Formats: sequence, structure tokens, C-alpha cells
Amino acid sequence: MRHEYYQYTKEELLSNPKISLSCLPDNESVFRQMANQMIEEIEKNNRAEKKTVFICPVGPVGQYPYFVDMVNERGLSLKNVWFINMDEYLDDQKQWVPIDHPLSFRGFMERTVYSKIYEELLMPKRQRVFPDPNDVGYIPRLIEELGGVDIAFGGIGINGHVAFNEADPSLTNEEFLNQKTRVLAITPETRTANAIGDFNGALEDMPHYCISIGMYEISHARKIRLGCFRNWHRAVVRRASYGEPTSAFPVTLLQGHPDLTLTFTDFVANLE
Repeated sequence: MRHEYYQYTKEELLSNPKISLSCLPDNESVFRQMANQMIEEIEKNNRAEKKTVFICPVGPVGQYPYFVDMVNERGLSLKNVWFINMDEYLDDQKQWVPIDHPLSFRGFMERTVYSKIYEELLMPKRQRVFPDPNDVGYIPRLIEELGGVDIAFGGIGINGHVAFNEADPSLTNEEFLNQKTRVLAITPETRTANAIGDFNGALEDMPHYCISIGMYEISHARKIRLGCFRNWHRAVVRRASYGEPTSAFPVTLLQGHPDLTLTFTDFVANLE
């Protein structure tokens, strides 16, 4: 069966989608927009003396250098900000990969974000959160205690996953959306795509397991902001925007969210 939406031109893609779409000229524009969204939310909440709670990805990552620069240049306090990272790779014993592993998301955030922000502006360590395979209930409890998530940022995987919520057509849509933080196996499709994109094609050494926040936590965020910029995202954004909601392509289950925007580059919008 062939799906017409995969062949949609840029104009057709943007004409009548099921979700809010934003097309920007290039990768830099997408990443700068995401960084600005982070800064604006923090500044708004700081003025109101409120917490800011983000679900944060390591993929996309291009927003973080801009974010760090703006925080330092503006002297923006992160003392009342919580970064809840959405996932992390696990070893074969289903424990975090070492922080110095080249694929470690914890290591990436430390090297690229936390160590670059002026110490007097940085949030305490307890507010830099990763899902823990030894306490999968912690993040759902924490989010409830904090009063919810302001913005969930993220990308979309080749099989439609958001965070590492891998496609599972054996579940109903409702069952899939009700999944919370958990340990799970990474599908062959995701391992292959991530090996190509992040590990020089070293599929043999890609982790087989991960821990991920669930679609429940993501779908209950007040805002969701997703970014796409790779060549295979051309198909992903078209199915996300026009496909039927299905646990076989999880991002489609977010079509009913009241404040979701998918941003992508002109390269992704055009098929040539």
C-alpha cells in the first residue's frame, strides 16, 4: 500500500495538517527557535516567581549552545528550573551506560550544557534529572509534585518514536499513551538510524536497551515542541502530520494535544 502523503510537496504538506507545523530556512533557525522558546519560558516564570519544568532531549541537541550563550549573556538564573531529560542508554545489565561512554546522554548534558553555564546561574544538581532504571516511578512522582511540565522538547525517530517510546502496534492507542517511565529494548530500526546518525555507523556497539519517560509524561506537558532536520525526517513529518493516530507510529498519538508544534527545515519540507 502506498501513502500519498509521503509524496506531498512543501505546499501540500503545509496546507491542511492535523498538527501545527512551522517551516524554517535551515537547521540553525530551528535550533535558535528552540533555544529562544526555552529562554522565554524561563524568563516568564522567573518574573512570576514560578518553577520552570522542561522535558529535555539529547537529540535534537543543536539548541543547547545557543541556550547556554543566552543564559550566560543575560545572567539568567536557572535556580528555579528543572531539566528532566527524557531518556538514557543502558548497558546489557540494564543500568546506565558510563557517563564517559560516547553515547551517554548524561555525559553530553554535563559536557555541553551544565559545565558551560556560569556556576552562579546553574540549577542545583537535584534539578538535573535523568530517568533511573532502579526507580522508574521517580519521574512521574516528581512531575506531579512539581505541578506538571511546562514544555516537552524533543525530536521524532524513524519509526515515529518520541523519547524512546518505540512503536508497538500490539497496544491500543490508549494503552500506549498511558505508558510511563520504563526500561525497554531499542528496536533494530532505531539502533540502525542512531548508529548512522550518532555513532559513525558502528551498529555492532550500539546499546540494546534504554530507559525512557513515557508518552504519558510527554502528552501531559502543557506544551510540546518537536524539531526535525534529517533527510529521513521528510517521511516522518508527513506521516506525523497526515497519518492516522496509531501506536505503530507513536508521534501520531499526540495529534490531539492542545499545544503541539512540529518545526522543521525547508530541506525537510522539500522532496528535492
